[in-house]
Amino acid sequence: MGIFRSGFSFIVGTVCGIYVAQNYNVPNIRKLTNTGLVIAKHIEETYRKPKKRDEDD
Repeated sequence: MGIFRSGFSFIVGTVCGIYVAQNYNVPNIRKLTNTGLVIAKHIEETYRKPKKRDEDD
């Protein structure tokens, strides 16, 4: 009985996901994450502490 219940919820979730993706303006998650990573890299490089110089030079 458990396999039917989990299979039914999976199928219903898939069908609802397909309906939402086709009928609403859903953002591209991959593009959003790549943009976020680029912005995070830029912020990290901008505000990173400078490396300490060695006294041996």
